[in-house]
Amino acid sequence: MAKKISFKEKDMEELKKLLGEKREELRQARFAATGARVKDVNHAGKVRKDIARILTEMTVKTKTV
Repeated sequence: MAKKISFKEKDMEELKKLLGEKREELRQARFAATGARVKDVNHAGKVRKDIARILTEMTVKTKTV
């Protein structure tokens, strides 16, 4: 089981970089799912939840600053 990434200790630049990476990962997962059978069918959902966690943390950081 992989260790969960804590987004609370990241700064805004790291969060923006992670957000871009996760969105690209989600795009690739969607294209891979259309062409062939996917080994992890829940991967896109997990990535979407990570994107939501990143966006939530970004919102919290902008409101507190």
